[in-house]
Amino acid sequence: MALAAAGGWYALSPSAYSVEAAPFADDPACSDVLSKAPRTLLGEGRDEVDGKSAAAWGDASVVLRCGVEPPSSTLDVCVDVDGVHWVLDEKRLDSDGDKVLRTFGRDPAVEVTIDAKSGLSGDALVVLNRTVEKIPQKSKCTDLSDVPL
Repeated sequence: MALAAAGGWYALSPSAYSVEAAPFADDPACSDVLSKAPRTLLGEGRDEVDGKSAAAWGDASVVLRCGVEPPSSTLDVCVDVDGVHWVLDEKRLDSDGDKVLRTFGRDPAVEVTIDAKSGLSGDALVVLNRTVEKIPQKSKCTDLSDVPL
């Protein structure tokens, strides 16, 4: 009887979303990042994921991966969100509309993907900053206007 009940629960439970582990997902700082990840994000519950050092919310409409390759110097848009610098992957934005942002100047880097169809905005970064701000920031984005010519 217990086995049947357990089997029924398994069949009714949502399956985990598959999230590819980042190359440096084993970095100890990623454990801290994931422990600080919120249970809800902009009203969306946290999803079950099977990728290491990853979290997702709202049926994986927002996905966080810790341990991605830190971005190098780039001409892509970089935004300062309450002291955390995020670089927008403009190629991905142009190709499928998804917003993919990586922390700049932090190692390990954290990547957040916001599905274009989700209707969720960059407000997610304000909330997720709390998960990454303890990773020391070693450099900051600079604007071309900050560079002497």
